[in-house]
Amino acid sequence: MEGSPQRLFVVGFTILVFMVSATASDVAPGFVEGNLKIFSLKEVELAGAGATKSISAGNYADYPLVVRSQDGKTEIAEITADQNGNYRLALPPGGYILDAQRRGRGLLRARPQPFTVVSNQIVRVDLTIDTGVR
Repeated sequence: MEGSPQRLFVVGFTILVFMVSATASDVAPGFVEGNLKIFSLKEVELAGAGATKSISAGNYADYPLVVRSQDGKTEIAEITADQNGNYRLALPPGGYILDAQRRGRGLLRARPQPFTVVSNQIVRVDLTIDTGVR
């Protein structure tokens, strides 16, 4: 059977099956994107105005976000928002949770946001962090 048309057919067919199955398992990623808002409820007195105003925290690098598996046990990725608070990340299709990375920042509060990524689609997930400064 060496070099015979049947052997070439079997080898070719086997290679084709492997290529098709590899292509079928390579599912295109989807994307999560959104905006991070950071605020503090601390009131500051404006110089000379005699008024108070809520301050905004804006150093997004100090507040990284974490993407966890749907059960919340496995960290999948960490995201840092840009200077405008925007972020975007490619992920395989599936269920996830977006949350603030909690690294000894005191009273940092954020509500974890569950989301689902679909291949070749964008899901929008915005997150708000309260720095807990009073």
